[in-house]
Amino acid sequence: MKINCLIIDDEPASQDVLKKFVSDISWMEIKGICNNAIEAIEIVEKERIDVLFLDINMPKLSGLSFYKSLNNPPLVIFTTAYSEYAVDGFNLNAVDYLLKPFSFDRFYQSVEKVRNIVNKNSNQLILKSDKKLFLIQLDDILYVESLGDYIKVHTSNQNLVVYKTMNAISNSLPENKFFRVHKSFIINLEKISYVEGNQIAIDNNKIPIGQKYKSIFLDTIKNSF
Repeated sequence: MKINCLIIDDEPASQDVLKKFVSDISWMEIKGICNNAIEAIEIVEKERIDVLFLDINMPKLSGLSFYKSLNNPPLVIFTTAYSEYAVDGFNLNAVDYLLKPFSFDRFYQSVEKVRNIVNKNSNQLILKSDKKLFLIQLDDILYVESLGDYIKVHTSNQNLVVYKTMNAISNSLPENKFFRVHKSFIINLEKISYVEGNQIAIDNNKIPIGQKYKSIFLDTIKNSF
């Protein structure tokens, strides 16, 4: 699985450097390039972003303020020409801090740290609920339910209400394990007890199957079990 990144920088020259460096790494993919933090908000909410390359000193909204505002922030590597911001960056648990101009070797050291973290947490998901961060094992997730602008993640031992869209959580879950069976439900295929009519039984809960998802879902479980 490639590591998805988002570049947020108001300087075209800095954007070009990061774009070139990322393109030289086979296991990384750019999901967007933004000129400021405001442009990045929608992408972070809708796409699976593993790491941000985030400039600190930008117009409208600083990189630090933007990162603090995120409910479920990706990993972050701060990039800036001002060394005095380094302490603030690390106080936000940044993976690394790149002082412009930086070399490819220095850049590669940073993204290797990201890869090690992502690989270590590949079977886990970090979710923010009730002002707390929860480390959830993917195997513990039973299903995900849409609640408008929020989702409810049902696990084997707790339920978490998270400010996140269904599309965003779907992009964070492995496709071979989780399946969207309804506009309001994503299920863990391994947790299915049985399927009856237009319903799926999971841990004494009945999950509806949407008509537009039914044929693909039935084909999927036939090939999976």
